[in-house]
Amino acid sequence: MALDVGSKRIGIAVSDPSATFALPIATIDRTNRREDLARLKELIDSYGVDELVVGDPLTLAGDRGIAAREMDSFVEKLREVFAGTIHRVDERLTTAQATKSLIAADVSRQKRRSIVDRMAAALILESFLARRANERPA
Repeated sequence: MALDVGSKRIGIAVSDPSATFALPIATIDRTNRREDLARLKELIDSYGVDELVVGDPLTLAGDRGIAAREMDSFVEKLREVFAGTIHRVDERLTTAQATKSLIAADVSRQKRRSIVDRMAAALILESFLARRANERPA
């Protein structure tokens, strides 16, 4: 499962059983950290997740700015409700890429708002799965 954690929403994607495809599944509108984590825990349990991939919001220069430090704090709280492995993946420009794809597909602005975060999560997961596949010996 991958998470694109923003200040207003959390986009969620999962992979298929063969870890080949990333499927956007949900967007959580953020309320407070405790409720956000409880809702994530429900999804994690319902999908039987043993690994999480969390987008790491580095600056365009690749530095760890304020957003990345806030994500560090979020991931520490996430570890309190999830005992599996948590991977951090550079998420630079994934939301912009997802938005461009949705605009190209002529998705309305209102509809884009509701799905762009889960699409960004799918892009984060795709990049993780591709990197993992390339690291495996042939």
